[in-house]
This record gives sequence, C-alpha cells and structure tokens, in this order.
Amino acid sequence: MSQRPLFDPSRIPPQPPTKRGRPEEPLTVRQVNELVRAALLDRIAPTLHVVGEIGDVSRPASGHCYFTLKDDGAEIACVLWRSALAGAKIAPQQGLQVVASGSLDVYVPRGSYQLVVRRIEPRGAGALEQAFRKLVAKLEQEGLTDPRRKRPLPAYPQRVALVTSPDGAALHDILQTLRRRFAAMDVLLLPVRVQGEGAARQIAAALDTINRSADALGGIDVIIVTRGGGSLEDLWAFNEEIVARAIAASRIPVVSAVGHEVDVTISDLVADLRAATPTAAAERITPDRAALQERLSRDAARLARAMRQHCAAQRAELRRLLAAYPIARPLEPLRQRAQRLDEALAALARAAEARLALARKRVRDAAASLERAAAGTLRRRWLARVEFAPRRYELAHRRMLSRARRRLEELATAATRRGPQGLSARADERLRHLLHRLTLAAATIVPIRRARLSQRLSAAVALDPLHVLERGFAVVQDARTGGILRSAACVREGLRIQVRLADGEFKATADDPAQPRLFD
Repeated sequence: MSQRPLFDPSRIPPQPPTKRGRPEEPLTVRQVNELVRAALLDRIAPTLHVVGEIGDVSRPASGHCYFTLKDDGAEIACVLWRSALAGAKIAPQQGLQVVASGSLDVYVPRGSYQLVVRRIEPRGAGALEQAFRKLVAKLEQEGLTDPRRKRPLPAYPQRVALVTSPDGAALHDILQTLRRRFAAMDVLLLPVRVQGEGAARQIAAALDTINRSADALGGIDVIIVTRGGGSLEDLWAFNEEIVARAIAASRIPVVSAVGHEVDVTISDLVADLRAATPTAAAERITPDRAALQERLSRDAARLARAMRQHCAAQRAELRRLLAAYPIARPLEPLRQRAQRLDEALAALARAAEARLALARKRVRDAAASLERAAAGTLRRRWLARVEFAPRRYELAHRRMLSRARRRLEELATAATRRGPQGLSARADERLRHLLHRLTLAAATIVPIRRARLSQRLSAAVALDPLHVLERGFAVVQDARTGGILRSAACVREGLRIQVRLADGEFKATADDPAQPRLFD
C-alpha cells in the first residue's frame, strides 16, 4: 500500500478571495466529503492489492456484496459490485484469506471510504475457517451430512421446541411468524446461550433434554435451533462438534436457522432442514393459515362443483331410465303377451277347425271307399278304421290342447318373469281368465266335434250299400268294366253282368231289356 498520506491540507489550493476580499461561504458536509473524495482519487494509485481475512459478509437483494477485510490490527470496508461478482473466481466467504484488488473511494453520504473490489483471489484460510473445513470433512466422512439421512418435517406440526436465547431477536421473529401463520401451534422454549463460553454445551444439552423428555412434555414434532446474525466468531457455537453430534443424534426432526442467508454453519449442514433466517424457519414448519384456508375453500368449491356435476349426471340418467320403454309403459309387455295369447287362441281354434275339416274329409273318403269296396274283409277293415277314427281324433285333439296349454303357461310364466316388478292384479286375473276360457273351449269343442263325428259316421253306415243289400237289395255291375248299372237303359241284350248280394255274388247274361218282367 502506498505510504503517502491520504489527505495533505497543503495540497489544497487556497480559496480565492471574494469580490469583497473575504473567503467564500462555509462548505456543506457533502462538499467536504466530495473534496476529500477528489483528493483521495488524485493522490492514491487507481489500483491497490490488499491482503486480509474476509468478515461480515452481506448480500442484499440488489446482488452487490459487502464485506470487510481485516488483519490483526485494522479492517477496511469493501464492496464488490454485482457485475464484478459475476466474473469473480470465488465468492466472498467468512474467514477466507484473500487478495482483493480495486480502488479506494469515498462513500459521500456517510463520509467513509471503502475499497471498491474489482478482482478477488484466495490466499489461504484463517484459523476459524480451517477448523470449520476440518470438522465438515470429518462429519462428511461419517455420513452425518448425507442428504439421504435427513428426515421430512411433519406437514402440520402441533408442538415445536425452540432452542435459542430468550433475549434475542430470533425468538421474537419466530413467535410473531407463528402467531401470524398458525396460532394453534404450541411452542416450548428452552433458553440457552447462543454465543460465548459454554454456549455449545448448553445447546447440545437442550437438544438431549428435549429428546429424553419429549413424551413427558406431550410430544414434540420439530425442534428449531436458531439465533440472529453475527460475525463468524459470534456464530461459532453452532460450528462446534458437540452441537453437530447432538443434532445428528436427535430422534425429532431439527431445523437450523442460524444467522442470515449468507451465513452457513455446521448445524445447518447436519440438520434435517436449513432455513436462511429464523423467520424462514417458522414459515417452513407451519402451513400458512391464509393459504390453508384458501386451499380448503378451493377444495370445497371443487368438491361442490363435482357433486353438482355428479348429481346432474345422475338426474339425467334417472330421466333416461324413466323415459325408457319398460319403465315408462310397464304394462305394455303384459299387453303384448296378452295379444300373443289371443293370437294363440285364434290359431288354436283355426287348427281345431282344420283338424275337423280334415276329419270330415277322411270320413267322406272312408264312406266313398266303403261304397266302392267289394269284399267283406275290406268293409270290416274300413268299418274298424271308421269306428276308431273318433278315438284317434280325440287323442290328437287332446295332445294339441295339451301342447297349447303348456305353451300358454310358458308365455304366462315368461310374462311374469320378464315383466316389471309388481304387475297389477288385474293383469294376472285376465291371464287366468284367458287360460280358463281356453280350458272351457277345449272341453266344449271336443264333445261337440265328437257328436258331429258320430252323427256323420252313423249316416255313413246308414248309407253303406252293404247294409242295403242285407235288406234284400242287390248291386248289378258290368262284369267287364265293373261299373254299376243304375238304369235299365244301360242294359243290352247279351250283356255280361255281375250281381252282388248280401252274402255273395254271381254272374249272369241279360236278355231283352224290353221284356216287362225282366227286372221284377
């Protein structure tokens, strides 16, 4: 550093006399500071290289960095502008020995001079910094700073223990933040010294006491170890090994909030969570009441909206179901089955008529066959078939009625099973009435048809030519053609005829049909 004095009054030119021959008016404080700044910039080399240990590091929101360089007997304020900090080889850290290169300048508003640093390079570490790094390396080797061993904090802690000074600003900041964000939380304070002789032992003892007495105290969810800002020496209690091991041994999650944002202690490295400030620690362990209320309101609104949508969807589905065919017209399936039953009855009647017509035709055919039959054996066979025809018709009719009744019962059962629940009694009564009508109809039609068949069989038997022959008549046929001779005009002289009597037949030759006694 230059040995020239910073300010030499002899180099300041005398003030020129005023027009009246008197000196100018007195200077303001700012003018004096600007004169000093001008003289300083004029007399001091534009670039100085200063060796010292960094202390009192501060980085406000502007991004500039303020710190001090000190040695055994003095210190000087320094500023590292944000633009220069972006290109610096290292960032200023507490306790580092560095060579800072820059120019002296006067901060006119305060009348203090400072070193405006343009370049900073490391030059070894101080004793405290060396001890800090040595302990960090030891704890890292043992795994106490491993992020994987850090435990998550409870989302909604009920009780928190504070290990701090009862007189510090950190306690006030934490309590104020807790009252603002989550006033329902219980706070337990363990007062300790946070700097000076014995502070580290008290902090470690307080952590041990909390862990041993947590159950007796009603349960502790999280511990905050905290104090306000200070120099490296002021914060050194939180860099002691005894405190680091007490934090690592704690069964309860520990939050370390020591100093300001730029301050990093060993307790920060070992704790489950590091907070930049005491206020930040209180914010990290508590939910924001306003945000929580907003979230609950938002969730309630979303739930209400979802319920409204669900109810609307269910109402639409209910309307769709009510409008569906089986629900809107519950008796329609029964009516359709009743219509099918009526159609089945009509089909049954038509089938019975068809069977009767077929039976009539068979009777007529049988009568004609009997009329044409010549032999007594054929006559007896046809008579047997004619006599058995009513019985066979009756059996066929019964089978048809049985099948129809079973089909109708199946239709009625299906209508009951497939139809809507609770069919009206009127519909059931109608179904039973239709079944009864069917039974009565079947019971009535069979005797009537049987009587008609018997009458026609009797008529057929009465008309049987063989019965007529038994009364003394004869059937005369052409012997060659087999045709029946129904008139005398059909007979000529010498015609070969065949005469059938009741007990047999014989052949003869016709004489002159004109003889009046030929057919007496």
